Amino acid sequence: MKTRTESTIELDGAQGEGGGQILRTALSLSMLQGRPVRLVNIRAGRSKPGLMRQHLACVRAAAAVCNGVADGAQIGATALHFHPGAIRGGDYEFKIGTAGSTMLVLQTVLPALLRADVASTLELEGGTHNQMAPSSDFIADAFLPQLARMGAQVSMAVERYGFYPAGGGRVRVTVTPAALTPLALHERGNAHGIDATVLLRNLPQHIAERELEAAAARLTLTKRQRLDLPSGPGPANALVLAARFEHVSEVVVGLGEHGVSAENVARAASDELRAYLAHGAPVGEHLADQLLLPLLLAGGGSFVTGRPNAHLETNAAVIRAFGAADITIAPDDSDPQRRYRVTLVT
Repeated sequence: MKTRTESTIELDGAQGEGGGQILRTALSLSMLQGRPVRLVNIRAGRSKPGLMRQHLACVRAAAAVCNGVADGAQIGATALHFHPGAIRGGDYEFKIGTAGSTMLVLQTVLPALLRADVASTLELEGGTHNQMAPSSDFIADAFLPQLARMGAQVSMAVERYGFYPAGGGRVRVTVTPAALTPLALHERGNAHGIDATVLLRNLPQHIAERELEAAAARLTLTKRQRLDLPSGPGPANALVLAARFEHVSEVVVGLGEHGVSAENVARAASDELRAYLAHGAPVGEHLADQLLLPLLLAGGGSFVTGRPNAHLETNAAVIRAFGAADITIAPDDSDPQRRYRVTLVT
């Protein structure tokens, strides 16, 4: 990875998808390079711009992991100047205080902790299932297995699930620093089936039955199951669909909402998974942007995905702005209409 520490990086948070991803990737790269970063127009593309509680949790977690200083870090702030220090492993506890995503906090600090001097343990409290963030199921079954293929030693246990609006989730993660090797993920490999799991808490069982039936009507399911969650803060419901292949898994989560029928929850999740199955590329749209920083740590790599979305393009733009790597996104020869090859070279 190219390292340059002589000057502050200036980033406009309004670019690309205009959300919190620019902030999180910038924090990760700032820690890795030891280079200050100044952000303006943070989350300008959102209905409520500026730092929300979960974004502030990401900033504070980054500062703790690298003994850094974050000037302007407060709720609602649209500008931030982050000064990183030396990355240090150890035991950390980060509490978001709401249903904000624990997984986004994890993804912010994980690249740095993989480069730390000693192993780390994270205790994260907040949401495990959020509408605008990867779920703990996705991280466990889609993201972390690819890191393991690259040599990362990361384990995660969900001790308590947390849903909007009550939150209350608790996740324990252990990270052992390791040198990553480049990834070449170009094919899915043999299909191993599709699993459907309904998470349910303080709600009637017929909701799970209806979601599973609706999913089975749109997908060929290998396994169907209901997981009754222990009593906790507020009701909770999620339909987790996992398409498993030899080299990769894709995980789609439909979250139950007040006023949305179980059938509609299942249809939306099933249709998202069907879109993934249709293009044939191994890497789904959400995994695609999340693989870029691990590839950077590994010194390069490539993967094939479906049509690029704004998150992938934005993440690539931030990495380029730091001068950390060259990234190309181009139609893949196997199916140039539907598949794209992403290549990262440091």
